[in-house]
Amino acid sequence: MQKVNLSRQHPGVYERLSSLSSAADEAARGCNLDARLIDLVKIRVSQINGCAFCLRLHTRDASALGETADRLAVLAAWWESQYFSPVEQAALALAEEATRLAPAFPGVDRSVLTDGQIAAVTWIAVVTNAWNRVAIHSGYPVAPRDPST
Repeated sequence: MQKVNLSRQHPGVYERLSSLSSAADEAARGCNLDARLIDLVKIRVSQINGCAFCLRLHTRDASALGETADRLAVLAAWWESQYFSPVEQAALALAEEATRLAPAFPGVDRSVLTDGQIAAVTWIAVVTNAWNRVAIHSGYPVAPRDPST
């Protein structure tokens, strides 16, 4: 498949997606969602979609906020671990449902989230899904910074 850098071909659309992304982040912060949780949602969505560019970006962001290597290592199987709080579990379940478009975890208690938090997490997942598609279809390069690593 021929890769075309979407942002270069239609920068106005890219800018609007960037504005939407900023608005979703602001909504999440406004609902008192922890910044690390927002990054965990972005990472999990990117794991599902197989977006290496976004995985690297959001994993670095989460690490800079103090996210642990252990939690990042088990995020792909969060439901099998005891690393994540009920709020984090509810947010991750919502992110998976928004990404897969099917209820993946109907047993997760969403009552630990407010309606605003549910909406904010869903918007974060929607926007992250869009960014994943932009990065994958544009063929954004994902290579080590140091060739020896």
